[in-house]
Formats: sequence, structure tokens, C-alpha cells
Amino acid sequence: MKAALKFQVEMKSVHLDSSSISVEGAYKNSQEKSQEVETESEDTESSMKTIKIVHGYSRDKRPDLKQFIIDTIVSGDGDVPLYLKIDDGNADDKSVFVSRLKEFKNQWTFDGICVADSALYTAENLSAMAGMKWITRVALSIKEAQDKICNIEDSDWEDSQIKGYKIATRTSEYANIKQRWLVIESETRKQADLKKIVKQVEKQLESAKASLRKLSIQNFACIADAEAAIKKSSDSWKYHQIIEIKSQKKPVKTTTKKLKESSETQAIAYQVMGEIEPRNSAIEAEKIKAGRFILATNILDTEAISNSEVLSEYKAQQSNERGFRFIKDPLFFTSSVFVKKPERVEAIGMIMGLCLLVYNLAQRKLRQQLSATNEQVKNQAKKLTDKPTMRWIFQVFQAVHLVTINETKQVSNLTQERQDILLHLGKYCCQYYLI
Repeated sequence: MKAALKFQVEMKSVHLDSSSISVEGAYKNSQEKSQEVETESEDTESSMKTIKIVHGYSRDKRPDLKQFIIDTIVSGDGDVPLYLKIDDGNADDKSVFVSRLKEFKNQWTFDGICVADSALYTAENLSAMAGMKWITRVALSIKEAQDKICNIEDSDWEDSQIKGYKIATRTSEYANIKQRWLVIESETRKQADLKKIVKQVEKQLESAKASLRKLSIQNFACIADAEAAIKKSSDSWKYHQIIEIKSQKKPVKTTTKKLKESSETQAIAYQVMGEIEPRNSAIEAEKIKAGRFILATNILDTEAISNSEVLSEYKAQQSNERGFRFIKDPLFFTSSVFVKKPERVEAIGMIMGLCLLVYNLAQRKLRQQLSATNEQVKNQAKKLTDKPTMRWIFQVFQAVHLVTINETKQVSNLTQERQDILLHLGKYCCQYYLI
């Protein structure tokens, strides 16, 4: 709070997201400890409850490892982390996101817009967020969303102020809450999705042919069983179906053994055949939805926030992702956790958050100063930019050293470019480099 006040961080909007940090080791939980320790005090247990490092949904694609979760809320102004919570490894975003926003709102007396991904969009969560302003993505598993994302006339589209996007406005009262829904179509994403659909159709066709071949040589006791099996297989395919289903009788020999005698009898079995054809309606429906997603907000007044501004706020949700990349980047030595107790894991998580706070405040200040003075610095590609990352600035300063010659301290390799960067970062940074 002091940092946000000192650096005058604006809080017109904040962005909520979570990520998992995988860890090695067993990490026994408090349930395995003695009952005596667990029941020391009800107050202590409620306020100092240790996180559970357990298996859960892994964003790192490491389901074999236990993990813990980091929830962060960052400002729309400079990605500055304003809230951090270390959570159990199996915490579900849908069940905890609202409580995180409420805790944040109580601490900060925040009255801006809360932005989150589709994990926030459930009927229960929307009801619990009464009194809050929010923007979130609508899960396409909701039937109303499936209908509205497809049924759009060409005249309904309006060009967004953000290049490559167009918007169609709809209304909704999902969970009995009046909302503005924006169906967004991204041209870049549409082209990528169309290519993906073509590949999926081709891949499913090969799989369908293999399944049909296997079914055609299988023997069934009756025609009904054969047709039920082929129908079940056909219904399981999204983009293909089996037509011209035919069944045929086939004599088969069965052997029965009674004591020392054996005899062969002839029985009738049934085999089934068919032709595979594409489900054109399903393929076309997927092509229509390609590149589209739905954003929802309970701010109905377009004067308060326009459609393009809603999209812009949601796109800024990447601010959390950038923070998580910083925390997990091995170059910053924060991606690995080498402590035994869950309490210490929580402490390290807090330190990670404080490091991210300092990093993003520095990056925000440098970019603000460069913009204010209309100056630029060279990036990794030796091109001028007014939006450098602090990661690159750290690398620029790696060759700078403090040396003592004849009891006099001097800073080596402090070029004019590096001095200019320090001047933009302020007098306290300059003091470290004897400027």
C-alpha cells in the first residue's frame, strides 16, 4: 500500500489470476502431524493455517509433482502487484476468486473494475460479486453463449479501435444479473483456428476409419447389437458420422466339449458395415465460431466504458502472466523451491511477490520517465524503444562493478547510456553508483 501510494499507482482497474509452482519432495501435510499440535488453539488455526502442498491441476504441465498456488491481483497501471495469496496446491479458481476479490476490496477500499478470466464466470460467483464492477470472459460451455456466439448477422459487427478485432454487442441476464455481452472476433486468431479445424477433421477421419475397420470384422449375436455398436461409435465423433449401415449374416463354428467327447456346431453371427461421411453442419458451426470469444461486464453504460475499452482491459489480463513468467524464470532464481516446511514455502512465495513488486515498479518508473522526456534506450536487438523490460536493463548493468583504488571507491564501466538510465530511475538509484 505504501509503495502504491508513493509511486502514485492508479487503480482504475485490477487483474486477478493464479498460477501453480511445482515442487520436488513429499511435503507432508498438517493432517499427518500429531493431534496435539493441530488443536492448540482455534484462533491460531484459523489465522495461521498452513497451506497444503498437494497434487492439483498443473499449469506447468507437471501433474507428477506436488504444487502450491499463487493468486495475484495487479494494477492495470504498470502491472504492479497489489495483493498476493499463497494457496493450497489443489485450490480451485472458481471457488476462491470471489473471496480473493472481496479480501482485496476490503483492504484497499477499491471501487474500480475487477478483471479476470472465465473461472470467475459462474452463477454463484456473479451473485456473490454484488456491488463490484467486473469484466470477465464467458465460458462457452454455457448454452446461451453457444447460441449467441454463432447467431450474428454481418450488420451486427462494429470495428474495434484495436486493430484486427470486431465486436457485436448482446445483452444477457445470466444468473439474474443484467449484463453487456461482447462477442469478439479476432482475425489473427480466426485464421489460426481455421487451420486447426482442418487438421482436427483430417485426424478424426483417420481415427474413424480405423474404428470402422475394427467394427466390420467383429461378430455380434444379433442385428440390434451390431447396429447399436456402430451407432455408439458414430455418435462419439464430432466431425464425422457413419451412413448406409448394413448388416450381414455370417456362419461361425462353435466347439462344445462334454467329458471326453467334443463336437462342432454351426451358429449365426452378424457383422456390420457402413460409410463414413463428414458432419458438414458441425464443421461449418466450428468455422463460424473460429476466432470468437465472449466478454461480459455488468457495466451497462457505454459512456462509462466503451466496447473497445472493455476489450482493451481484458487484453491487459496478460499483466498477470508476465508476472508469473518473472517468478518462474530460472534467470531470476525464483523458479525452484528448496525448503522443507510448507510454512517456509509460503514465506518464499511472499518474497517472490515482493521481488515482483520492486521489479514492476522500477520498470513502470523507467518507462514513464522515458515517455515524459521523449527519450529511448536500446533493446536486445539494438533498436531504440521507450518500453524496455527491467530484465534487459539488469543485463545491461551486469558489467558494472564497484572497485576501490587507493582507498577511493569508483564505479567501472558506467557508460553514458547507463548513467542516463540511472538518472531516469531517480536519485536513490544514482546514489548506489556514486552519481
